[in-house]
Amino acid sequence: MALDPPNAIDTNGTDVVNATVAKFVATPEGTALAYGSLVFMALLPIFFGALRSVSCSKSKNSSDMPETITSRDAARFPIIASCTLFGLYLFFKIFSQEYINLLLSIYFFVLGILALSHTMSPFMNRFFPDNLAIKQYQLLFTQGSGESKEEIVNYEFDTKDLVCLAISSVVGVWYVLKKHWVANNLFGLAFALNGVELLHLNNVSTGCILLGGLFVYDVFWVFGTNVMVTVAKSFEAPIKLVFPQDLLERGLEASNFAMLGLGDVVIPGQFAAILKKNTRTYFYTSFLAYIFGLGLTIFVMHMYKHAQPALLYLVPACVGFPVLVALVKGELTEMFR
Repeated sequence: MALDPPNAIDTNGTDVVNATVAKFVATPEGTALAYGSLVFMALLPIFFGALRSVSCSKSKNSSDMPETITSRDAARFPIIASCTLFGLYLFFKIFSQEYINLLLSIYFFVLGILALSHTMSPFMNRFFPDNLAIKQYQLLFTQGSGESKEEIVNYEFDTKDLVCLAISSVVGVWYVLKKHWVANNLFGLAFALNGVELLHLNNVSTGCILLGGLFVYDVFWVFGTNVMVTVAKSFEAPIKLVFPQDLLERGLEASNFAMLGLGDVVIPGQFAAILKKNTRTYFYTSFLAYIFGLGLTIFVMHMYKHAQPALLYLVPACVGFPVLVALVKGELTEMFR
């Protein structure tokens, strides 16, 4: 089994890699289907995550309140991401890849089940009969006693959540045992949607700082070193969306994958979500800009047959398009507020 030199849309510890098994050459139809499907899958968590993000920010339930990213957090993030990426690179160089991926599989098995359960929960109301009794449960862990008692975990859930957890567990077992690309995508979409929904930027300026920092991070680790591609090829975890280019020939057993890192979805998605809170105009402008930027990345990748840092194209598009619209409308100051 031989791997051709990878062509990748690469970012934030993940990338798009075309792995050719047994020197399989993808047909134009298969390639178009694969990349079209990746673009479509990337748009789903951005659109629905942004919608759920607005509802989440208006929630009065403290357990549903999102984490807010400040400008200081945004400035630190590329540095933290770089240290994490290089640390993983060293781990894969020093220790056995098999054991590292075993630990990662267990870790992402648990996270994936929780993320997929949270993603499915709002849709489960449509499938439960109205006459079916919904029981409420509470998981409570405390520390100490009397006046010094302190809550460690206080989680409320109901029957619908248990059903979601059971379905997600089946997907989790499927992924751990088979590493099937469909199970990978279910977990990947859940991670991406939760990332857009539950991690909020406090304003547009913070979004620009975050995107700008990751723009430099992405370009450096892709063009300046082989660290990003090495980690991405060694890292077996559902932190990417994949779609086979040989699906038409081999069906669900296809193995020649095009892949898109979740960082290329979540980070622009968070920026689109903060614009959604301003006006629909800026949100849809950013949404269309994302399609343009991702399409441009794929085009350049095929032109030069080399790994491409997607944020090199996504950041100017996702920031530049809304700024141009704001300038035309004379609302630039209002948008950044």
